[in-house]
Amino acid sequence: MVMLDGLTAPVQPLPNDGPESLTVGVEEEFLLVDPVTGAAAPAVEAVLAEVPDELRGQVQREFQTSQIEIGTPPGLELTALRHSLGLLRTGLADAAEAAGVRLVAVGTGPVDGPMPPLVENPRFDQMIERFGLLVPSPGVNGMHVHVGVPEPETAVQVLNHLRPALPILHAATANSPFYQGRDTGYASWRSVLWERWPSVAPTPFLESHAHYESLVEDLIGTGMMLDEGMLYWYARLSSKYPTVEVRIGDVCPGLDDTILIAALVRALVDTALADIAAGVPAPRVSHHMLVGAHWRAAHDGLEGLGVDPVDGSVRPAWQLMRRLLDRLRPALERHGDLPLVTELLSRLQAHGTGAARQRAAYARRHEISDVLDDLVRRTRGSAGHG
Repeated sequence: MVMLDGLTAPVQPLPNDGPESLTVGVEEEFLLVDPVTGAAAPAVEAVLAEVPDELRGQVQREFQTSQIEIGTPPGLELTALRHSLGLLRTGLADAAEAAGVRLVAVGTGPVDGPMPPLVENPRFDQMIERFGLLVPSPGVNGMHVHVGVPEPETAVQVLNHLRPALPILHAATANSPFYQGRDTGYASWRSVLWERWPSVAPTPFLESHAHYESLVEDLIGTGMMLDEGMLYWYARLSSKYPTVEVRIGDVCPGLDDTILIAALVRALVDTALADIAAGVPAPRVSHHMLVGAHWRAAHDGLEGLGVDPVDGSVRPAWQLMRRLLDRLRPALERHGDLPLVTELLSRLQAHGTGAARQRAAYARRHEISDVLDDLVRRTRGSAGHG
């Protein structure tokens, strides 16, 4: 049995020990806001008290009292993943309203207000004592995708293969353009706030699992991290269960976006495993090029330019996304996900990233309240397009 951040679930076996049977699970973090002011509300305990009994094992506290998190069990089918997330989002939105607040899927709070206190937790107290208040914000809310890769040595090689593709996924999840009532000029301001932590970075190129473990020990030894749980690389090995964990994105506004990213991440891992089996080496992309590509992704989202970290070229971000889709097509076909992913990508291009949708909502009357109303509607699992 494994604990997926509050959810107990069996690890599903890999029937053919091949990529076609890769499991995928998702964690999502949300903001709780005051229904009148729109400011972050320190209401996590009140909301947890309203969560239905059948969902409580899948809901937990996060770092600040204005945040709350859900997690799904690992599974093989995207339809089941969507069903689980829909139940969780709808149930949590109902619980929030019963507690007098609203549930919002947003990277960070768009409205200024007092900083909510931390959740009472000795580890969080240690983090603040060691690092100070590096994220003075209403909360930073991300999405983590877990794909089952039980063998650590192989999983480390997978991380190497993922590195060049993560910036475009970063761009696709951008969902936090507003902060303190203003447009920041970034598609993902959460990314800027999050990168204040010293262990947030692109995953380095890893020579082996022993090298991975050695780097983790070094980071703890230097004081950059309290423990392995603070390894905030954009992709890492989970410290709790046998998965590769991709943790680059803002929480997505709706289910369409979440399912799309989960499918693309699984296809990336599948493709990496196929390349490893065929002896195809991972590109040794430089660290500074990855940093630049991720900065561009946070700034532009998919609506602007993107950086190909392999050759350093700057191209329209959607061109990079379409090129990624072409590369992942065999893996998506193996999982039966290609028709759905093609449809969801078309919707994403038509409606824009979460950041673009927020800006469109704001443009109507130049009211942040309109942005929050739109986000609340999209957050519910019953909402239409994400």
